[in-house]
Amino acid sequence: MSTVPLSPLTSLFRKKSGTSCSSQKRCRRIVASCELKGVCRRDLMLIALSSSLSLVVNPSLLGYAAEEKSKMASFVDEINSYSYDYPVEIPLKKMVFKWAESRKPERYSSAAPLSPDARLRIVSERVDIVDNLIISVCIGPPNLQILKSEDKSMWSAKDVAESVLSDKSALRVTSTQRLAESSILDAHTSEIDGEPYWYYDYLVRKSATGPSQDSNNFRHYVASTVERDGYLYTLNASTLNKQWDMMGPLLEKTVASFHLLPPTDDYVPPFKDPWRFW
Repeated sequence: MSTVPLSPLTSLFRKKSGTSCSSQKRCRRIVASCELKGVCRRDLMLIALSSSLSLVVNPSLLGYAAEEKSKMASFVDEINSYSYDYPVEIPLKKMVFKWAESRKPERYSSAAPLSPDARLRIVSERVDIVDNLIISVCIGPPNLQILKSEDKSMWSAKDVAESVLSDKSALRVTSTQRLAESSILDAHTSEIDGEPYWYYDYLVRKSATGPSQDSNNFRHYVASTVERDGYLYTLNASTLNKQWDMMGPLLEKTVASFHLLPPTDDYVPPFKDPWRFW
């Protein structure tokens, strides 16, 4: 069988991996010099096909495309000195989130309690009722029955999660009963600016009487907690468990962006004026 000679365009691309024309003008001259028939037409088709395939298999391009799927906005609470990003739009799906600020940032002493003992309090919250999303930040002291060491570097993410969840209940129940309402799925520790951040996700029953086997009866939470001034600052982001596959990655980006800010003159530490409600 006779060997088909390579066209100049094919030889140019096969000389060395990564080699390209010295300029766009030179590339155009080479392509223009080919008779767009026979071998040269075939080579152009193969090159176009390989370029298309590289868009599919190149992990870096896939990562870039994933980042373009959602647009995020930044939220800053100067009273409590923290910030986070939250999703506002998914352009490819023509989806715009309808966030409402259900609780504007306020000092710990006047914030709404999450339990009858008022240890854990919501200092800010935003909700999207249409898509059933909630993002809230709460502050409270650590549960010393769970976090017994004074050295926070010794705290595990699971223990921090249990400390926060033990105070997170609107019902008059014991700490053990509050933990029973929740199921921790995963927990790990990371470090930002030299401070440990504890990350975890968990399920919470929407109703104490609902069947535990019904996945629609649970909310899926992802959270990040950090300690400052003897208090735990926690960002919680949640949606219905059945929506997690679509909304979960967006909420995880929100939690990953949560971090404390250097205090300014507007910062009010949780321990300041505990009697003040305005």
